[in-house]
Amino acid sequence: MSSTGIPPLPSVQSIAANSAAGSTTSLWTRLTGYISEHKVAVYTVGAVVVVATAGGIYYISQSGPSEDEPGRERKSKKDRRKKDVKEAAAEKAEKTQADAKKPAVANPDTALPEVDETTVESLTVEQRENYAAKLKAAGNRAYGAQDYSKAIDLYSKAILCKRDPIFFSNRSACYNALGDWRKVVDDTTAAISMDPEYVKALNRRAHAFEQLEKYSEALLDFTASCIIDGFRNEASAQSVERLLKKVAEAKGKAMLEAKAKKLPSPTFVSNYLQSFRTQPFPKGLEEGTTLDENSGDHWLQVGLQAVKRKTADAYDEAGEAFEKAMELGTTHEALALNWRGTFKYLRGDSATALTDLSRSIELDATMTQSYIKRASMSLELGDRDAAAADFAAAIEHNPDDPDIYYHRAQLHFICGEFAEAAKDYQKSIELDRDFIFSHIQLGVTQYKMGSIASSMATFRRCIKNFERVPDVYNYYGELLLDQQKYQEAIEKFDFAIEMEKQTKPMGMNVLPLINKALALFQWKQDFSEAEKLCERALLLDPDCDIAVATMAQLLLQQGKVNRALEYFERAAALSRTEAEIINALSYAEATRTQLQVQETYPQLASKLQGMAGGLGASG
Repeated sequence: MSSTGIPPLPSVQSIAANSAAGSTTSLWTRLTGYISEHKVAVYTVGAVVVVATAGGIYYISQSGPSEDEPGRERKSKKDRRKKDVKEAAAEKAEKTQADAKKPAVANPDTALPEVDETTVESLTVEQRENYAAKLKAAGNRAYGAQDYSKAIDLYSKAILCKRDPIFFSNRSACYNALGDWRKVVDDTTAAISMDPEYVKALNRRAHAFEQLEKYSEALLDFTASCIIDGFRNEASAQSVERLLKKVAEAKGKAMLEAKAKKLPSPTFVSNYLQSFRTQPFPKGLEEGTTLDENSGDHWLQVGLQAVKRKTADAYDEAGEAFEKAMELGTTHEALALNWRGTFKYLRGDSATALTDLSRSIELDATMTQSYIKRASMSLELGDRDAAAADFAAAIEHNPDDPDIYYHRAQLHFICGEFAEAAKDYQKSIELDRDFIFSHIQLGVTQYKMGSIASSMATFRRCIKNFERVPDVYNYYGELLLDQQKYQEAIEKFDFAIEMEKQTKPMGMNVLPLINKALALFQWKQDFSEAEKLCERALLLDPDCDIAVATMAQLLLQQGKVNRALEYFERAAALSRTEAEIINALSYAEATRTQLQVQETYPQLASKLQGMAGGLGASG
């Protein structure tokens, strides 16, 4: 992970569409990397909890004490340390000897006061206090003996004498042991109403809510508990992580079922399609050739022509045209299946896309792009062996196709096998030196391997040989930004932006705009200009997930949590797959929970400010 969090090319270029890991990275590593390094704004997925302050969102994740038994006072940090084995053994021996010398005593429970709702009214305040203490102590003994029914009765009588949050919490522990979750919620709620910062009660209620499958309520309680406890309780922090996932999964499944299959942003589609070398139109479908409008060949030609225009409307037209080509039948069925499968995949329908690509391979075993695309989808579904087998089959049929080695390098890159990735990028370049992305990816891989000088040299050669290609400047700028060479990076982004406007006015890639926004934010904390650049990117490409996520980050930095939440939810709506939706919703739910904590526990505001201030000072 880079110190700036700006991902290298595979995260936002072709890998963004080639795998789940890549597409998720394209949306989130821009946020998490810079956050973890600079402690500026963090929202949770990984045993950390969001903390909103006037200056943004912070996180703290530390280990801490486990929950005490009912009625037992919290131990000091010194007391919680493990004792030396020999010392503990000696203490145990001394205690055994002392216990043996003690005279027998009467059962303390035999003299317990009898109280009920009627008799308690006649007791003085002092008597009630005295009775309550005795009943609580007896309840603790019964709890320790696992006689939960008796303990419940004793704690209930103690509550009649004195409504103390500890008594309610202790009784809830009995109900917890019996699995009576609704009564656990009732008693812990009573305890919390009397002591809003009662961490033990909050944790127990959260656990009960989780058992009742009220995950949002459980998440809220665990988050509040973590904040109150200074984020020292590792178990609570891990519970936040677990609950975030559960809430996101539940909402994600519902969202996916209701979600219409549609193409992602044109930036995403273009980056995926341009990761394959352009192929000439097949014989009989050449541009300028007039075909019968009722034929599948005509619609296949229409689709191929639309793909070249690289706009949102054109991509929608292409997807419909490939569907129609298959409906009417075409003399180029393997090619039509390849393209229909491609657009199904881009719409997030991987299952039927795989069927199309498999059928395409059956009809034409030499169509290596079908192997490559099927390998990409298998990798997205977590089947690396199937992906490797498809690359091997493609090489067997056409060992000189540079696309095979380029995309196999992407697989190695995703898996962190940078040396193997570099070899395949080199092989791709040897077979075709004119494909810019092989050179760019090689430079990025060298950078990831720690060969900074080699990487910079590769990019300088790229600029010399591909001086009119904006992608070169954009990704070179990312690496410069990673080295905190802000001025040079912004110059490269500006150059890329200008060339994008000149060469692709209708289908401009907005990534240089987003990268410049991040550079200004990191360098000068220029939120205003950074937001303007993101807004400009979203005007050009409203469905660009990276622009949406970056805007959410900028809003969080400024403490505009409500607006940030809107953008996180928008990011979830733009996600293609269930895994991506759940990931995006995890951030949304973390932000939403933080807002709920502030509303439900306003007294925590000053505590949060103090934590954030201390964190910033230490950073």
